[in-house]
Amino acid sequence: MTIMTSKKYSNLSLPLELRLPEREPEMPASTLLIIDLEATCWEHRQAPNGEAQSNDNMEIIEIGCALATRQGRLLDTRSFLVRPTRHPVLSEFCTGLTSITQEMVDEAPAFPGAIQAMNAWLGDLPDDFIWCSWGNYDRLHLEAQSQEHDARPAVLAFPHLNLKRIWRRTTGQKRKNGFAHALAFHDLAFEGHHHRGVDDARNMVRVLPYMNWALKPELLTPPEIMV
Repeated sequence: MTIMTSKKYSNLSLPLELRLPEREPEMPASTLLIIDLEATCWEHRQAPNGEAQSNDNMEIIEIGCALATRQGRLLDTRSFLVRPTRHPVLSEFCTGLTSITQEMVDEAPAFPGAIQAMNAWLGDLPDDFIWCSWGNYDRLHLEAQSQEHDARPAVLAFPHLNLKRIWRRTTGQKRKNGFAHALAFHDLAFEGHHHRGVDDARNMVRVLPYMNWALKPELLTPPEIMV
């Protein structure tokens, strides 16, 4: 996948309904972005057409974002809701899991519009910027859906860090343990709604101070090629 992008985006290029409050223009050193995606899903992992649920038929319905420093200082959060187009009606199971309702996605832009809004919110990104997620699912799904819709998230021009990997390397915990275990390991209780992207991302900020950041260079996934 090849991403053609620029680091400069503006709210002024967006329709009025997609414009968001501007964040502070300057990011502190070592700022990173945590992304947590929520996607369409169904009970028993079966899509309405009978297909087994997979990344190929799940559509992103939320891009949860948290900007923070490596030391765990939360700078800003945003929830970019997305209107699915392949399966536009959310299942009751999906709404129950994520708390995202049909009305919420009906009022949201489709994927390219949500990416436009996210790019405008992020603005100019520093050269040392990285983005993160808990595991590689979010990176792979964001890349795949961006390619499908010819959308260009600015973050894909920057390295990605798998927080699950660096946390496990730091603590020596077993591979099978998930994010809930990571919070419990540090005596932290989840704040907000489980499986709501912005809340998941915000909670990931709380474990950043426990990471061994000296491991970062060897664990980064290089960005997509820019042309």
